[in-house]
Amino acid sequence: MPQANRVALSIFVLLFCLVTWLGFAAARWRRGDLDLLHEWGLGGRRFGTWVTWFLIGGDCYTAYTFIAVPALAFGAGAVAFFAVPYTIFVYPLLFLLYPRLWQVCQKKGYITAADFVRGRFGNRWLALAVTLTGIVATMPYIALQLLGIQVVVGALGVSGSGLAADLPLIIAFLALAAFTYSSGLRAPASIAIVKDVLIYFTALVGIIVIPIQLGGFGRIFEAVPAQKLLLPVPGPHTTGAYGAYATLALGSALALFLYPHSLTAVLSASSARAIRRNAAMLPGFSVMLGLLALFGFFALAAGVDELPEFAAGFRQFGNNFAVPALLLHSFPAWFVGVAFAAIGIGALVPAGIMSIAAANLYTRNIHREFLNTRLSDRQEAQIAKWTSLLVKAGALVFILFVPTQYAIQLQLLGGIWIIQTLPAVLIGAHTRWFNSWALLAGWAVGTFTGTAMAVAAHLTPTYPLTFGNFSFPGYAAFYTVILNVLLAAALTPLFNVLGTAEPLDETVTADSQT
Repeated sequence: MPQANRVALSIFVLLFCLVTWLGFAAARWRRGDLDLLHEWGLGGRRFGTWVTWFLIGGDCYTAYTFIAVPALAFGAGAVAFFAVPYTIFVYPLLFLLYPRLWQVCQKKGYITAADFVRGRFGNRWLALAVTLTGIVATMPYIALQLLGIQVVVGALGVSGSGLAADLPLIIAFLALAAFTYSSGLRAPASIAIVKDVLIYFTALVGIIVIPIQLGGFGRIFEAVPAQKLLLPVPGPHTTGAYGAYATLALGSALALFLYPHSLTAVLSASSARAIRRNAAMLPGFSVMLGLLALFGFFALAAGVDELPEFAAGFRQFGNNFAVPALLLHSFPAWFVGVAFAAIGIGALVPAGIMSIAAANLYTRNIHREFLNTRLSDRQEAQIAKWTSLLVKAGALVFILFVPTQYAIQLQLLGGIWIIQTLPAVLIGAHTRWFNSWALLAGWAVGTFTGTAMAVAAHLTPTYPLTFGNFSFPGYAAFYTVILNVLLAAALTPLFNVLGTAEPLDETVTADSQT
């Protein structure tokens, strides 16, 4: 192994050990009874504005985000920047719509979105649909976090075959499994602070140093092929890339805080006011994401894919190797170690929250609802802890034995699936007008249609919707959630006329609004 890689690897391992210790120590932070699910799985709902800011930022801006967004800019160009407006669109939604959901969940002791749906509509099958959608959408997301670790470990020069090649990933999994089991949500919350500081440090240094090395931003943009700097102008009778860009941004914004891990971070806040404050502060992460997206253009200008020392990395990881190659090319070994640690730790935080969120869903909305309604509080927490281990183990097996492309494709499908819970969860938080069976029908049709669109588009996120001679390429999730809402709205009066029984809304005792 080259000397530079040994130095970088040493720093990477040191920082990794630091956050592992921090994960275990977090069990004593804001001490609570971790044998209770709301303490283990939601941190006791005691995280204030700043901790929530770091937690949501660490949760939504994952390791794979920091690799994939610049990689998309490197490979496809300007379309990658849809991630910036999408993260800006989502925060007004967070400010306006989610405090009410938090208030109801806090007053009624709900831990998951499915808990809320069960209480709001009284329909266990609608709640089960929300539960299964959340779990299935989360699993490939966890696998992609492990992929982020795999990329940086490969970039550090750790190689081998068989077990030796997979050992670093297995060690990372064991550390993650151990400290989330012992500390619950407190572990990723504490680690998120370290991760976000390291990511900001990496982004700010990179945005200053790399352009100086490459001769300034003017030369960088001159080196980027013209077709990658702007979206292609649509032809006649189509919105082209413009429509795809806009619907990707809007659809992704609508879906983001429906993911179980995002909603878990929101529900762990200490107050609705903390959520509103976060909505005002979180655009700071959008600025950082815009800077990181530029790293893809930096990699193009530096020509890292043409350097022989990085050929093996590009063969193994494709464009996902662009950022690691750029950092190795541009910085001394000690800084590479810090930057790669930021990416690696950036995988631990969301992976931990995702596994906890999936475990909460299974325990509350499958095991307690369908398998054992008489669980004690301590039994419930113990089942959630064991389930979180199984979820992480499943993600590890997936990334070790299934081609990476399948994880990426399933994650794209996950966005299409999770947005179908929007009518029941987000709209349902503000109105009880919809019939629960109509919502279930809308969910089923939206899920089936979105999956069919993705398959027809060869498992890419955009689908060309056609009316006569006009084509509207757009994000399948955006199109299908509109279909979902319209169908649920059309069927609600019909089901009501047919006399479909609707149980009482138990949330009215928590919040009198309808």
